[in-house]
Amino acid sequence: MKTGQGNPKICILGGGLSGIAYAYFASRIGYDVTVLEKENTLGGLMRSINEEGFTFDIGGSHIIFSKDAEVLDFMLKLLGDNKVKNRRNTAILYRGRLVKYPFENGLSDLPLTENASCLIHFLLARIRGKKTCKNLKEFFYNHFGKAISEKYLIPYNEKIWKISVEDISLDFIGRLPSPRVIDVVKASLGVGSEGYVHQLYFYYPKKGGIQYLVESLREKTVCKILTGFEAKNVTRESGKWIVSNGFKEMVFDRIVSTIPIHDAARIFKAPQEIKNDINHLKYNSLITVAIGLDKTEVKNLSWLYIPDKTVHPHRISFPSNFSPENAPERKASILAEITVKPEDPLFHDNEDKIANMVVEELDRLKIFSKENVVYTRVFKIKYAYPLLDSYYKENIGRINMFFNEKGVELVGRFSEFKYINMDDAIRNVAIHLGISNLREYG
Repeated sequence: MKTGQGNPKICILGGGLSGIAYAYFASRIGYDVTVLEKENTLGGLMRSINEEGFTFDIGGSHIIFSKDAEVLDFMLKLLGDNKVKNRRNTAILYRGRLVKYPFENGLSDLPLTENASCLIHFLLARIRGKKTCKNLKEFFYNHFGKAISEKYLIPYNEKIWKISVEDISLDFIGRLPSPRVIDVVKASLGVGSEGYVHQLYFYYPKKGGIQYLVESLREKTVCKILTGFEAKNVTRESGKWIVSNGFKEMVFDRIVSTIPIHDAARIFKAPQEIKNDINHLKYNSLITVAIGLDKTEVKNLSWLYIPDKTVHPHRISFPSNFSPENAPERKASILAEITVKPEDPLFHDNEDKIANMVVEELDRLKIFSKENVVYTRVFKIKYAYPLLDSYYKENIGRINMFFNEKGVELVGRFSEFKYINMDDAIRNVAIHLGISNLREYG
C-alpha cells in the first residue's frame, strides 16, 4: 500500500534513530508519517558535528556491528560505499599499562602474579559452577572470579554507572558474554585469543560521522519531518491526537513517542502517581569532550577504557582511527566520555573548565601532549544511559500500562527505558510494526 491521502496519519515524536527507523518502516507499510523533532537536526544520540575539519559523534563513540546479520546488512546498505571496515584494537588502561580488551583476554599483559591470580580465581569460579545471581556483582564473581572482578569489572562498571554493582539489575547481563575457559587460559599463557568476537570487526561511515546512518535512512523515507518543533501538549479528542508546540496544532490518527519517558509524562499530562513512578527511573547523563590534535602520532587504538576513578573519563575513542576523514590531513582526534548523574555539578560546570580538566588528565596519562591540542569542544547529553537498577521494574510496569491504555506507543531507548544499541533499535522498531524480515523492506 502506498502512502497518500486517506492513509492513516501517524505522528512520531523524536527524530533519533528509533524515530526515523519507525518512519521508514511505517511509511512503507502505508502510513502517512510525520516526524516532530525539537532540535534543529535529526539524530538524537547519534548526532555528529564537523568543525575545523574534525568530525565527532557528540553522543559518544558509536560503531556499526551486530550479531543480527539481517540488521547488520540493513545498516551496511544504508552506508553504501561510504564505509570503512576496521579491526578492533582496544585496550584497558590498568595501573599505567595497556591491557588487551576484554580484560580476561589480556591477562598476559599483567604482571605475572596478577595474571596468575586472575586465572586461578577464574578457574575456581568455573569449578564451583554458575550459581543463581541476584545482581551484577554476583554475576561477575560467579562468571569471572574474584580477581578479574575486583581489578577491572567492578571498578569500571561502578565508574560508568555511578552506583554499586550490587544495585544493578540482572537485565543488564544479556550484554555481557561469558568467556570460554580455553580462551582465558590461552590469554594467561600469552596465546592470542579474542573476546566479544561479534564486534572484532566493525564498520563506520567514511564521511559524515555516525549521523550519516540516520541521514541515509531519512533520504529513503517518504514522510514529513519538522525540526525545531517541540511538542508541548498532546491531547486526544474524538479519536484524534492533537499535537501542539504552543503556536501550531497538528492532528493525527496514531501517535508514537520515541522521546524520553520523563518528557513524555509532562507532554501527555500523566497523573501524579505515574509521574512519581517515572521519577524513580534513574538515568545517567553524558559529557563528551572532543579534542583535535596537531599530530597524527596517537595510539593505534579504537578506544581505551579507564577504570581509574581518579580520572574523569571512563572511555576515550580515537575517531581519526575509525576513518581518516574524521580529521584533517596530518591531524588526529580523540573523544573523551564522562558519565555523570544529571544533578552532578560537573554537568552544569563551565565547558572550557571541563575541557581543560580533561586535557590535563589525558596529558598526565600520556595519551597525548597537551601542547598538540588545537581544538576542543564539550557536549552535554542529559538522557544518555537508562539505569537498570534493582528497582526499575517495579515502576516500568505501571508506566507502560498507563501509556498503553492511553493509546500511546512507546518506542526506543529512553521511551521504553531499555539499554539498546543501534542494531537493537532497528530490530525493536521492526518488532513493534510486526516486521520479521527486514530484507523485504531494504
